[in-house]
Amino acid sequence: MVKYILKRLGLAIIILLGVSIILYFLIRLMPLDFVQQRILQISQNQNPEDLQALIDAMNKQYGLGDNSFKGIVGGYGAWLWKLVRLDLGKTFVDNQPVVSAIADHMGVSFLVAFVAIIFEYLIAIPLGVTAATHQYSVRDYVVTVLVMIGISLPSFFFGRVLQNIFAMHFGWFPPSGYQNATEEGVSSFMLGVDHLWHVILPITVMVLLSIGGTMRYMRTNMLEVLNSDYIRTARAKGLPESKVIYKHAFRNTMIPIVTVMAGILPTLFSGAMITEQVFDLPGIGNYALKAMTGGDIPFIMGYNMFLALLSVIGVLLSDLMYAIVDPRVKLY
Repeated sequence: MVKYILKRLGLAIIILLGVSIILYFLIRLMPLDFVQQRILQISQNQNPEDLQALIDAMNKQYGLGDNSFKGIVGGYGAWLWKLVRLDLGKTFVDNQPVVSAIADHMGVSFLVAFVAIIFEYLIAIPLGVTAATHQYSVRDYVVTVLVMIGISLPSFFFGRVLQNIFAMHFGWFPPSGYQNATEEGVSSFMLGVDHLWHVILPITVMVLLSIGGTMRYMRTNMLEVLNSDYIRTARAKGLPESKVIYKHAFRNTMIPIVTVMAGILPTLFSGAMITEQVFDLPGIGNYALKAMTGGDIPFIMGYNMFLALLSVIGVLLSDLMYAIVDPRVKLY
């Protein structure tokens, strides 16, 4: 197991190095000079000589000044060395360190995604089991149709529908934001309740639009297990159907589900761009969307490396979890 982990960690470093190379050269191939464009926007009344010096300093900081082969390789090496030291520069949006910007906005995204994933599996797993155990019945068709409708709805459209119905029409929930602007000096408990009240609609959108894939995955695995020889043997022994399903079939069905759950790490911390933007949540997804539309090169590069790191860790955890839940799998 230790040897396998060390091997995968070495492979992860190679993958992250490859991602950094692709990301850096994609930034270099941009048709517009976003560094110069952004500085011109924020420094319109500045002395031209000082402005050019600032542009040169920014280009040097991110290795974007020299377009020769030697300059590109040298710029990449300088940026990679800063990346290893977690020095990703400052964002163009609010002029704060990129690492701080990711850390400040990651908590909201994690809260929304964590709660949404819990409800997703609590709903999707029973639906998948009941659809598989009643294959081709009315219950199976109803569940499948409802799930397909949920999968087909765009998140921005479904989010606006919930806003109009439950926020604008009934007034049960706040339409957007993360807390009421008028509430000041309230206790930490009441502030937490206010935060939760603001994220109910975004969580609902994420849950209803994501249970479809998990339910279909669960249904397919359950049907495969129910057609196994040992299930037929258990039924031939006269065991009750409930015991056959929930003791023998369900436990083996959960093996691939557990491995999928172990790989949701990027989902927890990367944010939901469209949903967060619709409900104006201060999460990392909404912040990243604004940064990309505004050409915030430092944050774009740091955020994408952050996603790559989460993805690599998620895949490693998924492989390890598979070996834990299924003793037949050996990792070398």
